[in-house]
Amino acid sequence: MSQNLNQNNVLAGRMPIIFVGHGSPMNAIEKNPYTEMLGNLAEKIQKPKAILVVSAHWMTEGTWVLGMEKPKTIHDFYGFPKELFDVQYPAPGSPETAKLIESTITDPLIKNDLEEWGLDHGTWAVLRHMYPEANVPVLQMSLYMARSPEYHFNIGQQLSKLRDQGILILGSGNLIHNLRRMDWNTHARPHDWAVEFDSWLKMKLEGHDFVALTKDYHKTEAGKLSIPSMDHFLPLHYILGASDSKDELRFEFEEIHNSAISMRTFGFWPKRLI
Repeated sequence: MSQNLNQNNVLAGRMPIIFVGHGSPMNAIEKNPYTEMLGNLAEKIQKPKAILVVSAHWMTEGTWVLGMEKPKTIHDFYGFPKELFDVQYPAPGSPETAKLIESTITDPLIKNDLEEWGLDHGTWAVLRHMYPEANVPVLQMSLYMARSPEYHFNIGQQLSKLRDQGILILGSGNLIHNLRRMDWNTHARPHDWAVEFDSWLKMKLEGHDFVALTKDYHKTEAGKLSIPSMDHFLPLHYILGASDSKDELRFEFEEIHNSAISMRTFGFWPKRLI
C-alpha cells in the first residue's frame, strides 16, 4: 500500500535519499498506482542539480561512474513489446558531477566511464515518471559485484556529502527479486516467504538496524529465497550508508508484485521537513 505525503512538504536544502523498487520494465510505459507514486514523489523534492542512480543493472569489475555528456538509453532486456524498446530518455549527463564524485570518494578509486554504458532501465524506467521532461542531468554508479555489502555501504557513507550539493541519490533495485519463483500476474498472491522477508526488512529499516541488513539477510530460508543473487539488493546499501541520524524514514510504496518481487520504495528525509 502506498502512503500519501503532505503536498506542501517540498524539500529545500539537504536532499533526501531514495530506494526505488523498480520491478518490471513495463512500468516504464504503464500508468498504475506505482508509477503515479513516482510522479508524486518527485513533486516533494526541489529540482536536483543532478541525479545519481545506483542501478541493479550495471554490474562491473571495480566501481565506475558515468562521465559522458550525453548518456545513451540502454534497453537491457528482451521479450517485451516494441513500444518499450522505442522509449528514449535523453537526459544529459554531467561530467562535472562525475569528477566531483571521483574526488569525494577517497576509497575505493572510482573509475570514469566515458563510452561503454549509459542509462539502463533501472534508471530511465523510474526517472521518466519522476522527471518526464528528462531535463535533469543523470549519472549512474556501477555495482562491483565481487565486493561485500560493507564495501557498498562505505561508498554510500562518502556519497552522503553530495546531499548538501543538490544531488539526488537513488538506489534502484528490488529488496525481494526471485524471477524463478515469480508469477506473470502482477497482483498474484505473494509467496509466504516473500511476505515474511518483506516484513523483516521493514522492521529492520524502522529500527535503523543496518548491521542486520548488511549481514543477516541470508540467515533464514525466506531471505535466501528472496535474494538468490545480490544485484538487486546491493543498491540498498548505498542508501543506508548515505543516511544519517537526522533523517526520518518514509515508506512511499509497499507492495509485492508477481508473487516474488518487492516494490518497496522508501526514502530517508531530513527530520526538519517532517
